[in-house]
Amino acid sequence: MLAFIFPGQGSQYSGMGKEFMTYPRAQYFFERAKEVLGIDMYQLMNTDDDVLKLTENAQPAIYLASYVAFDELIRRSIVPSIVAGHSLGEYTALAAADVYDFELGLYLVRKRGEYISQAVPPGLGSMIAVIGLDVAKVEEIISDMEGVWIANYNALDQTVISGTVESVRKAQEKLRNIAKRVIELKVSGPFHTPLLESAREKMAREIRGVKFRRPRWPIVMNSTAKETTDPEEIKENILNQISGSVKWYQSVERMIVLGVNNFIEVGPQKILTNLIKKIKPESCRHFSEVLSEERKLVSQIV
Repeated sequence: MLAFIFPGQGSQYSGMGKEFMTYPRAQYFFERAKEVLGIDMYQLMNTDDDVLKLTENAQPAIYLASYVAFDELIRRSIVPSIVAGHSLGEYTALAAADVYDFELGLYLVRKRGEYISQAVPPGLGSMIAVIGLDVAKVEEIISDMEGVWIANYNALDQTVISGTVESVRKAQEKLRNIAKRVIELKVSGPFHTPLLESAREKMAREIRGVKFRRPRWPIVMNSTAKETTDPEEIKENILNQISGSVKWYQSVERMIVLGVNNFIEVGPQKILTNLIKKIKPESCRHFSEVLSEERKLVSQIV
């Protein structure tokens, strides 16, 4: 059983526009993005990292790149049985599963990014990854601290905490002496915390009148770590994850229970591939590797 998994913010990088434009149908999606957003996404995706990492820029850039990758896999008749996405990637997964059109998803992730930036202006929030320390220990250390929360449960020994810059710095000082590594993430806001409640409310207004379709494949959702095909439940869950934690490793474990034995990361970089290897080694590949193997096979046949 195959799962497609879509990455979230932090997977963007300068030059991704040039790389993803090499795929046959990329030009079409870049042009559609320009029509929807009024932005030259190709230029944006090749710009300076500091500009690209701004939430309102990074989110549509990752969504666009991931959808181009998805389209190429489908063209090669590589089709999943279930999908999931990490944070922002959940919106890409929904577009891939035809819950809404590519264009609507692009609009939604741009608005999501704008609303997050409005809730906490860039530079006032921060996120750090805590590696090599049990989740329960991280929860214990930050439990009596204000302005900091667990944002992502990425793996049993990798947790992301999020909050105000000052609070995250204080947590970092406590954690760096006992964790294997503590790394500041390339993001511009305190994602998945109650600080973004106003962004959640604004997104609720955005999607209130939007009709979500039943997905082609079940989607395992960040806020529940459970699969669903119910459009109204999907709406509620994508809102909840804006200001709530991403239960990623729980979602991966759920997919394995459901019978998934192969994962393909569909989007830029290999962040999710490396995370899944901690849970189920040798089960996840990056889409670029899959396509490369496919091309080799075709060339051998020809």
